[in-house]
Amino acid sequence: MSMMFFSNLLHRKRKIYPDTEEDTTIIMCARNEEGTVGRAIQAILNQQYAGSIRLIVVDNGSTDRTKAIIQKYTELTMESICVEYVYCSQPGKANALNLGLEMVCTPHFLTVDADTYLEEHALQQIMNHIVYRKCACAAGNLFVDNVRASLTAKMQNYDYLLSIAATKRFQGSYKSTLVAQGAFSAYETEAVREVGGWKAVQGEDIVLTYQLLQRGGCSTYESGAVGYTTVPETLDGLYSQRKRWAIGMLEGLCAVPPRKQGTAYSRHFARVNLSVIYLDLAFLFGFFFGCNPRAVRLLLFCRNPHAAYGSSLHLAFLEYVSIPERAGDSIPKQYLWICFISAVFPDHSKYGSAAWLFILFAAKRE
Repeated sequence: MSMMFFSNLLHRKRKIYPDTEEDTTIIMCARNEEGTVGRAIQAILNQQYAGSIRLIVVDNGSTDRTKAIIQKYTELTMESICVEYVYCSQPGKANALNLGLEMVCTPHFLTVDADTYLEEHALQQIMNHIVYRKCACAAGNLFVDNVRASLTAKMQNYDYLLSIAATKRFQGSYKSTLVAQGAFSAYETEAVREVGGWKAVQGEDIVLTYQLLQRGGCSTYESGAVGYTTVPETLDGLYSQRKRWAIGMLEGLCAVPPRKQGTAYSRHFARVNLSVIYLDLAFLFGFFFGCNPRAVRLLLFCRNPHAAYGSSLHLAFLEYVSIPERAGDSIPKQYLWICFISAVFPDHSKYGSAAWLFILFAAKRE
């Protein structure tokens, strides 16, 4: 955590790349997504992008109104965006993605889930990144869309901040982001075709990223490309999702063991993944308390000053270097320096004051 904190602090300034006008393709797979696919397609149509966009929506055997909703958008006539409907009879997301890949004619393409909604400049930001950095893949910055739907969804809000916005920024600084998530990522077309596309496994996006890294490709992260995804709202749904993710991580480690990764950085990060059992326990009890941040920060301080200090430093890290840059929505640097001084001088008798300053400031912001 300390290494991640200081690395992200050093790389906190996001690089700005020139706007590319390269045409691009988006593959969106949908199976029984009648409640979300329309909004996801509309978010693509609202993109402010300099080039042309070809959206391929692959229906993976839907039995609800998904097909009818998609076909409504295929009838629209727009100057720089076209929507195409494709039916995939073979079950499995990997089969749907590979069918879409066969239709890609552009140097780069994106994958966006049918329950993920992109901000209007997200496509431009991630395409600028992957074109000018010449990466094999680049992960977008995902946040929880339905955060107010249930307690389970609220729990995942801080988890996404840590696992997506913080961990991917850390790994991406060294061109070794281990997971370019299928929900929103950009890829170099030829690099994906060279590894054979997606494998028919539960963690197809994880295995693909590992294989791209093994071949020496760069896997990065673009914090300015923001999307919002729908997360499970029940504990049963959350358990099924995290079980699938855990299996996917093991599939990635089996497909490409850490020693076979392409760079020293990716080998290091892959080995760190082996400690995921311990980390999952820590994050489980950690992001649970994120449901009511103001009360918990005060509670942690009252019960244990050391815990309050750690909590304040952690939250400064999350809120300052992870949340997308928006005018008036960043923590002033003096508060971050207060926490930094506390970290450098942990035995200082007044370090509790630093925790209190941040706690009170964060509570005021909420």
